Amino acid sequence: MSDSKDYVSRSEEVLAAISAAAALEVEGVSSLTNPNKKNATKGIHVKLEDEKVVVSMSVLMAYGHTIPEMGRAVQEAVKNAIESMSGLEVAAVNVSVGGIVFPQKEP
Repeated sequence: MSDSKDYVSRSEEVLAAISAAAALEVEGVSSLTNPNKKNATKGIHVKLEDEKVVVSMSVLMAYGHTIPEMGRAVQEAVKNAIESMSGLEVAAVNVSVGGIVFPQKEP
């Protein structure tokens, strides 16, 4: 029984990694809000039940992009990446914007 739980845990970690990679490819996403150098998926929560996936994540947005458009683009990218790479159905991708990153001004 513990083998099954270990498998699910590893699966959720892999799905979180796929989610992170997909979100970071979206134009307007500066970074994840809880990045960890050893574990980039630290701020991503994945729930896997009955072959359906629910992802919750928070991102930092680059200044100049619109929150609704960027949010939808992240949802689409994460959903497509998980479904194509894992064969699992994505029930929801919850994206929150944790902040805005402004371009650095040159002195």
